[in-house]
Amino acid sequence: MQHDVVLIPGDGIGPEVCSAVKQVLEAAGADIKWIERHAGLGAIDRGSDVVLPASTIEAIKEYGTALKGPCTTPIGGGFSSVNVALRKTLNLYGAVRPVRSLDGIETRYEDVDIVVVRENTEGLYSGIENRITAGVVTSIKVATEEACDRIARFAFKYARTRGRKKVTAFHKANIMKLSDGLFLKCAQKVHEEEYDDIEYEEVIIDAGCMRLVQEPKNFDILLCENLYGDVVSDLCSGLVGGLGVTPGANFGEEQAVFEAVHGSAPDIAGQNVANPLALLASAVLMLRHLAETSGDESLLEARLKIRAAYNAALKAGEKTRDLGGDLGTKEFAAALARRVAAL
Repeated sequence: MQHDVVLIPGDGIGPEVCSAVKQVLEAAGADIKWIERHAGLGAIDRGSDVVLPASTIEAIKEYGTALKGPCTTPIGGGFSSVNVALRKTLNLYGAVRPVRSLDGIETRYEDVDIVVVRENTEGLYSGIENRITAGVVTSIKVATEEACDRIARFAFKYARTRGRKKVTAFHKANIMKLSDGLFLKCAQKVHEEEYDDIEYEEVIIDAGCMRLVQEPKNFDILLCENLYGDVVSDLCSGLVGGLGVTPGANFGEEQAVFEAVHGSAPDIAGQNVANPLALLASAVLMLRHLAETSGDESLLEARLKIRAAYNAALKAGEKTRDLGGDLGTKEFAAALARRVAAL
């Protein structure tokens, strides 16, 4: 069964890592037809006057699924963030960042296995700011019952479908009693009424961050508001080797966009040194999503092959330079493709 997926190569190292991912997916037998569209500087360079052209949005709406390489938002000129624009336009309210330890990548921690679920549409990232008077600015934090309830249901459903045991809500309701209080009220209600078989706890975020770096094994799924989720997901990535090994996904009611959350790194673009692992792991998440929405079990087989291949490669020392190896982008992709084909 062929699956149509929008591919946004992005810019900087984006086209390189996207090419590597396509090579590995093809070797794994994933039957993907790529519908290429552009965003960021990649769109501007092709004559667009906006970083997120309507043609890109329409393609994602039509096909439902996209894989996105890192994009650069031009500085100045009134351009808005590509990522923020995507989330708002498509209402991609649920961000998922799985974080796990990988053999062959040495860090201070072992056996980390955490999923950060982040509300993606409101909070302080709503961007509502006002200059009250000279030297005085306010930034408004938005919390709605609809969005709080929706992300809580998303997190608990994710826990159940993935066999997870516990959801921990990070908050600052001791200070922001109304906004964070509403977030907790919704999570409590969803837990009590529909998911009382899943353990649930609430942790003040500053204490939670301390506990994360003390003993990350005590956490399973972290349910966070927008700003908290942004900070915590990067913190968790640091526990396992950084953003270069951490995938990302953004879900809405009808569309899903999978992406590496690291930057476009224009300083190393074209040098064959970029690590494609984060985008490849994001593509693995995409394969599972496509399998679940289409019933195509062959994609689950491809997913398992790719995971086995990069786990084995890293353990054997076949790594890019940022991870302590000596392989370039193309060589790493070729090594993974060989391992996948042999499975």
